[in-house]
Amino acid sequence: MVMWVFGYGSLVWNPGFEFDERIVGFIKDYRRVFDLACIDHRGTPEIPARTLTLEAKNREICWGAAYCVKGGNEKESKAMEYLERRECEYDKKISVDFYEEGGPLRPVVTGVLVFVSTPDTKINKYYLGPAPLDEMARQIATASGPCGNNREYLFSLEKALFNIGHEENYVITLANEVRKVLTKLKEKKNKINGAHLSVKSHLSLMQLPPALQETAVANSS
Repeated sequence: MVMWVFGYGSLVWNPGFEFDERIVGFIKDYRRVFDLACIDHRGTPEIPARTLTLEAKNREICWGAAYCVKGGNEKESKAMEYLERRECEYDKKISVDFYEEGGPLRPVVTGVLVFVSTPDTKINKYYLGPAPLDEMARQIATASGPCGNNREYLFSLEKALFNIGHEENYVITLANEVRKVLTKLKEKKNKINGAHLSVKSHLSLMQLPPALQETAVANSS
């Protein structure tokens, strides 16, 4: 028996299970979207992270990596158990055709397994749905959990797609928007810290005798 799994998110750069072959390629009629909540890895129930799922869309393609697991039922079962724990936010497994670059007419592998989520908040509690770009960027910039922060997930995806030679405008645009949010948050923090330092210096100065206050002011001028 042979099992193939398609990774379009963190599996691209961090599969985490034993595999025998990896092929870079794409699937058809799906696109990546940051519409799924993560509350136990890079987010919390109070502040969920936004991670990837797939959205059905005619004539779209989604690049990633397909992993082949060979070696019998025991090896496949071990890989599947790991994946089901890791991909617990996904409520569906679908089977797709997988294509290599240069061969878009005939799939190189059929029956490739993909973890996806039902796009319905009533059926799948982890499904968040789409949001405006600035809102998604703020959420990704600030969410964090036991396995790291949400922005690392996005930036790692951006780098992974670059490394396989298939950057994606959607991912790049979102990553750049997150960087803008982080810059603003840093500027705000620096401004607050500067104000606190100013108040602290003023209070320290007021505790000095008048003569020493005049000397301290003169030296700071």
